[in-house]
Amino acid sequence: PALLWLALAPLPGPAARAELRVRVRLPGGQVTEESLQADSGADCVSLELRAADGALVTLTADFRQEVKIFRALILGELERGQSQFQALCFVTRLHRNEIIPSESMAKLRQKNPRTVRQAEEVRGLEHLSMDVAVNFSKAAQLSSHIHNVCAEAREAIYTREEDVKFWLEKGVDGSMFEVLPQGSDLPELQRCRLCPDRWKPCICSYSLSIEWYPCMLKYCRSRDAAGKVSSYKCGIRSCQKGYTFDYYVPQKQLCLWDEET
Repeated sequence: PALLWLALAPLPGPAARAELRVRVRLPGGQVTEESLQADSGADCVSLELRAADGALVTLTADFRQEVKIFRALILGELERGQSQFQALCFVTRLHRNEIIPSESMAKLRQKNPRTVRQAEEVRGLEHLSMDVAVNFSKAAQLSSHIHNVCAEAREAIYTREEDVKFWLEKGVDGSMFEVLPQGSDLPELQRCRLCPDRWKPCICSYSLSIEWYPCMLKYCRSRDAAGKVSSYKCGIRSCQKGYTFDYYVPQKQLCLWDEET
């Protein structure tokens, strides 16, 4: 298969910005185009793809702040009184080695842009309980990217308590976080899919998948004339990973996709 390779020629300028478009096969067999952007100056990368149900899914990884931001723009059901689209943002801690560094992402090139790619490794589904709301107007301190990425989702930005603890230890201002009602506080709080009343609060579930992303660097070895062995970056390993987010909504109307099918 035509591999993506790392262009080893240095890019012009101290900080490189680059975009790569990759054709990716979705689980249902459809092909979508995924856009990968890297900015080594700001030390961040973002990936964007349209899911099979029409939702536009973006992942932004801010390496400097150790934050990753998932945004979903979900097409609304106009006939059921919803607006044209609904935006959600989920903000979680970025761990080391989840995704390749921004300067490596900025150097990615592909030999055959027509190739349809499938991830080499499927990483396990992660189920996250998003029990804290993030105040949009204060969130720039957590990551400057939240302001751009989550502008349409300003009333629907969620994170979780364990990640908040990590950021508070780094000195982030705690006043941007608000703990959401939990099932333990409100015994009558149901999952939205089981809730018969469209205007009642419930726990919503939203799932998304990053179908293809460069998760690791590959290294090759070379031997010089004197027989000395050295290793160099020579490619990437690609992964697919799915996420399910559970979070509180004040009314089921905000969670119409999460129904018994």
